[in-house]
Amino acid sequence: MECMVRAQEVTRTFGSGSGAVHALKGTDLAVPSGKLVALKGRSGSGKTTLINLLGALDRPTGGKVFYRDQELSALSDKERSRLRSREMGLIFQSFALLPLMSAFENVEFGLRIAGVPRAHYRDYTERALEAVGMKARMKHRPFELSGGEQQRVAIARAIAHRPSLILADEPTAELDSRMGLQVMKVFRDLVQDFGMTVILTTHDPAIMEIVDKVYALEDGRIVEEA
Repeated sequence: MECMVRAQEVTRTFGSGSGAVHALKGTDLAVPSGKLVALKGRSGSGKTTLINLLGALDRPTGGKVFYRDQELSALSDKERSRLRSREMGLIFQSFALLPLMSAFENVEFGLRIAGVPRAHYRDYTERALEAVGMKARMKHRPFELSGGEQQRVAIARAIAHRPSLILADEPTAELDSRMGLQVMKVFRDLVQDFGMTVILTTHDPAIMEIVDKVYALEDGRIVEEA
């Protein structure tokens, strides 16, 4: 099976000298394509740092990060940005929707950033909103939507350009358990129906029952797999 992303002896240090923070301390990770994977660990364990490295948002202090067989840390900032916008979808705890735009416009705006041809805007946007169950609410602005609905719009924006990899940092942290499970069902369907690979960070035990694989981080290292 193809390996979607891989971290090889990755370290990440912030600061220097006595004030240095060693967020990752030699992490190895290999995530196969078409899987729903969770990174679990308490605050400060290195989950977000690892997600940022896998998503080409940051560079490791040491070691290597690969997307498929391409070494991310060897790419220029421009090349990493291009790869990220075309091949990846990023979802964060804060929904980061533009408040004056409708759900449709928020998703469409993501397509513009990804460089998708204008002729595909409407079709791709409507398909993405339909995939997350939000097509009927696509004319509503964020303040007219519940937290779960806003998160589903954020997911639609992340998947509209049809990326191979979705990276989500604590995507259900601001949602109640019912809404959280709805969002997880969307991720499950993306993997099953579209063959996407989804990697998310979480500390919710209920979510860990839904995913294909769980990696536990502790003090900057992966300590167990399930």
